[in-house]
Amino acid sequence: MEKGKNYVLGADFGSDSVRVVVIDAYDGTMIASAVSYYRRWKEGLYCNPKENRFRQHPLDYIESFEEAVQELSSQAKGAMSLVRAMCIDTTGSTPCLVDASGTPLALDERFSEDPDAMFILWKDHTAICEADDFNRLSHTWGGTDYTQYMGGTYSSEWFWAKLLHVARRGNPVVGAAAGAVEHCDWFPALLTGTTGFDAIRRSRCAAGHKIAWHASWGGYPSEEFLGRLHPFLVKIRRSLGSETHTSDMIAGNLTPEWAERLSLPVGTIVCVGAYDAHIGAVGGHVAEKVMVKSIGTSTCDIIIGPKSPSGESEKRVAGIAGQVDGSVVPGYIGYEAGQSAYGDFYAWFRNLLTWPVYQMGLDLEESVRRNVEKRVLAALENAAQAIEPTEDSPIALDWINGRRSPDADQTLKGALTGLALGTDAPAVMRMLLESTAFGARAILECYERGDVMVEKIVAIGGVARKSRIGMQILADVTGRDIHVTSDDQAPAIGAAVFASVAAGLYPDVPTAQGALCAPVGTVYSPDAKRRGIYDKLYLRYLQLGKFEERQRRG
Repeated sequence: MEKGKNYVLGADFGSDSVRVVVIDAYDGTMIASAVSYYRRWKEGLYCNPKENRFRQHPLDYIESFEEAVQELSSQAKGAMSLVRAMCIDTTGSTPCLVDASGTPLALDERFSEDPDAMFILWKDHTAICEADDFNRLSHTWGGTDYTQYMGGTYSSEWFWAKLLHVARRGNPVVGAAAGAVEHCDWFPALLTGTTGFDAIRRSRCAAGHKIAWHASWGGYPSEEFLGRLHPFLVKIRRSLGSETHTSDMIAGNLTPEWAERLSLPVGTIVCVGAYDAHIGAVGGHVAEKVMVKSIGTSTCDIIIGPKSPSGESEKRVAGIAGQVDGSVVPGYIGYEAGQSAYGDFYAWFRNLLTWPVYQMGLDLEESVRRNVEKRVLAALENAAQAIEPTEDSPIALDWINGRRSPDADQTLKGALTGLALGTDAPAVMRMLLESTAFGARAILECYERGDVMVEKIVAIGGVARKSRIGMQILADVTGRDIHVTSDDQAPAIGAAVFASVAAGLYPDVPTAQGALCAPVGTVYSPDAKRRGIYDKLYLRYLQLGKFEERQRRG
């Protein structure tokens, strides 16, 4: 392969924006990158945080993707004509009801302003009761336990719970729906002109981790099981088929219309999509015993392990968010855990402090507001860095948006304890930073109880790159070096890895990783003295968590 002759495009649909990159498939050189923020999401449309409702309009995805790719074209015109393949990752579970052609119902004029016709974002927790019902039935109905490869608990953040919640609301949109599709499956279908459920190539990553697909029971949960929850779910199941595909596989080819809109070659390969954290883990050098922690508004902690020898049943890890054959790297079991809030916890505190300013009627431009918010967090972290932990330090519980892992429970709440009149804002900020690190340690211990060993942690994402104190505390609490990649585009780079394999430029994912992934830029090593103190504070964190669980369960 020659340098400058073959390029690949990676697209990363995050919670707030889409990021796209063009990479030279020869050595991973990033030719250009661009980001576009979702307009409607930025305005807070279709969301109600007090109800835990977070929805995104499909037009935000379409418009922002087109804008970002056109920006790439302006930066790297020569490279765009040599793009061989593209791969897309999205947040998840992010499902949407669709018509018979696979088109989101929010693109139908009748439902264009209906939140139930839009994509239901991962952080939407309106379906807590429905997740409880899924778990209760799965554990008691006498048939297959469909949570056994999902850590034993199905989450309100996932596909079936969300669609069950919409179905029970009795919204007319349910009657118009022919099926449902995950964002990571819909967008490749859109770009390739794929219509009809039998033609959409469903992501193994999304299906296995969030839709309870597993080869051992022939695909998705049975119609009998889903019918006991709601007849509408049977209809949804029939729209899914039974086949799933890894992201090194081809979903289709770019249509002439989209090629013109994106300034890309007609017929460009489009890969099967997947979730951002899983593809990001590939961009972060995930491997056996190497866990990639994607740290942003929330976290996903991804690692891979070998498949069981032929004839042996798959080893199940209790308490994690799921395990799926091929969901991260083909040929390996992909394991997922995570925290429902990380950066969101810090943002909550920042918003708490700045609330009075914004209620004073000051007409602040958006750029000014953003600058204020950045400066507030930076000031808090700088001051918190000067505080040394003690055995009497106050403790926070990081479940401000529920608990994803270990043992998912979205009814749990955050907590602050040990406050005194001398507890100032920097001390609270340090509490929050420590609490998220304690949550990360609980996940590591959960993995290791399941014999999934973690020898190295690689941190990717916005928080990993911006919060030096956060990464140092994470190292001190976990007792492990924290390796932060030198590039902040790990999900988009991971997508480029899959695109290069699908285009036949590399034989497999590990080989492509070695050529394209960015090296480690910074390493945070644990401080032995603080580690001893944090061991004791961690025990108090666990005790506080048990108290909160008892309170919630009566």
